[in-house]
Amino acid sequence: MPATDNTDNHEQPSMSSASLTVIKGDGIGPAIVEAALEVAAALGASFDCEYVQIGQAALDDGADDPLPQTAVDSIRRTGLALKGPTTTPSGTGHASVNVAIRKQFDLYANIRPAVAMTGVEALYPDADLIVVRENESGMYSGQGQSLSDDGTRAEAKSVMTRAQSRRIIRHAFELAHARGRRRVTLAHKANILKTTSGLFLSVGREIAADYDDIEFDDENVDACAMKLVMDPHQFDVIVATNLFGDILSDLCAGLTGGMGLAPGANIGDGCAVFEAVHGSAPDIAGRNIANPTAILLATAMLLDHVQATGQATRLRRAIRAAIAEQDRVTPDLGGNGTTDAFTRAVCERLG
Repeated sequence: MPATDNTDNHEQPSMSSASLTVIKGDGIGPAIVEAALEVAAALGASFDCEYVQIGQAALDDGADDPLPQTAVDSIRRTGLALKGPTTTPSGTGHASVNVAIRKQFDLYANIRPAVAMTGVEALYPDADLIVVRENESGMYSGQGQSLSDDGTRAEAKSVMTRAQSRRIIRHAFELAHARGRRRVTLAHKANILKTTSGLFLSVGREIAADYDDIEFDDENVDACAMKLVMDPHQFDVIVATNLFGDILSDLCAGLTGGMGLAPGANIGDGCAVFEAVHGSAPDIAGRNIANPTAILLATAMLLDHVQATGQATRLRRAIRAAIAEQDRVTPDLGGNGTTDAFTRAVCERLG
């Protein structure tokens, strides 16, 4: 099962060495990924790392493709990756390498916990949500995009299958069951999108019948967004199609402190990629002020994924303690600390 920001106090022995593909990314990516690797080493988490480049960094290094075959081969070999943010040009330029990786490795489930922390200004300081997003199909997948020769008509296609719906919705229920969550809410727009959203909702109702211990409800996505803003405590786990899940997961991050605290996991049957979901922030690249919290929390999710839950718990506790005590936190968290200094503050609390 994919990991969320759980609070299980059960300590387990350190993990044995695992192979890990490391993608530093663009902008602030290299700095925050190095912070994550430093913290992992301080935890005693042993990884055999393979370093690859994708996106603009790969193109700048002379690659012909933003997702080079060397990167694909490494991820396929290790089945596990830690990824920094990459830049995707808007409107023009190369396609999203994030989408390409998800399709290449069938990473159908995107898991986005949104958990508020003491010491961080948040609209809802005790909110604790998980968004489970279908990662490959629907409008966000970019299928069937075309633009007329005269530039006056644009088209795109949204495709959703029963099989895709079943596996992501069941994934959400299994995650809720494993984490002791009480409710799964399915976000849709079946009143208007009667085929794609209608199919998703129909499958959700079928699967919900298999989980008597978990409450199930559904919401039109616009109503879901409104209710999240008004009172997120009425939600627990939200499962949604690709585009709706992308929007709702960022909304939930905004409710709990912002994208600087937002980790993500992309899970498939034989591969998993963990990442900071915020952007590459080229305006602060090289200034040593980037907040590494999101990639550190993604590292905790990675540790849970490889069954190193004791180390994952220690890492989350250390992050929370450093932020609660405002110890060397970065400017976005109200401090004057650096990336390196905050990383040290976390490492010092790993005992």
